[in-house]
Amino acid sequence: MNYCILYNPFANNGQGKETAEYLPVILPYEKIQLEDITLVKDYKEFFTGIPLDTIIIVCGGDGTLNRFINATKKIRIKHSVFYYPCGSGNDFARDIGQSDSLIPINDYIPYLPVAIVNGQQYSVLNGVGFGVDGYCCEVSDKMRQKKLKKPINYTSIAIKGLLFHYKPTNAVVTVDGKEYYYKKVWIAPTMNGRYYGGGMMPSPKQNRNNTQNKISVMVFHGCGKLKTLSIFPSLFKGEHVKKKKNVEILFGHTVTVKFDQARTVQIDGEVIANVTEYTVKSAFMTSQEKRQKRIG
Repeated sequence: MNYCILYNPFANNGQGKETAEYLPVILPYEKIQLEDITLVKDYKEFFTGIPLDTIIIVCGGDGTLNRFINATKKIRIKHSVFYYPCGSGNDFARDIGQSDSLIPINDYIPYLPVAIVNGQQYSVLNGVGFGVDGYCCEVSDKMRQKKLKKPINYTSIAIKGLLFHYKPTNAVVTVDGKEYYYKKVWIAPTMNGRYYGGGMMPSPKQNRNNTQNKISVMVFHGCGKLKTLSIFPSLFKGEHVKKKKNVEILFGHTVTVKFDQARTVQIDGEVIANVTEYTVKSAFMTSQEKRQKRIG
């Protein structure tokens, strides 16, 4: 069996290449080709040079998989593609319960929600974060750029942000055409799966395989720094939903979140700064729109 391993050298706190080099030890193989995913510029050309009987393995974290999915979304992939989770979060693998194995992803790629941010479209694997979560990803990116040796601790970044650096905004959340108004919004993620941010569970009942293809938006709002800080750890167990005065979860096919001040958005860990609003359309909605275009 032949394999092509696409690895991200920046994954797993800079240990991505070492992890990829370990994979041949556990794979039955005849030939293995290692490729740095950050250096692949043209995937159509890349796939043309890979024999069809070669298995592609994407090796990295959620951000690596997000990068691959978005870079190949206009290409019909004929190869078998697997994902080996070795990032700092691995929320996709956690969500589907396969955190220690090679995961076949050909069936997941075509059926993802689409986020629209500043006129650009992005496929969404796990979720879109807006608020403190976006701030945390922005800070962690800056830390990676400084090539710090110590592991990045998202919880520590979030706590410092809540206490000293991040200020909440007011927001209008629109779900399937119905508007909801909130004050002092700390986070407002829209989710395709249950997890993001390395194990946080903003929408515990979200199911990426639900028959109606619904997505969900969780709004954490209306409280000061200390109360927010006291509730925040419960996100990792999904127990924040008990705080109904400050937490609301809405389900639908199209979600728009609009802040009254620009903040950072993160899509599966990939950062977009200075954003005032985003829209996410479920796989159901995007498939309906494609069908209408074909008919029209």
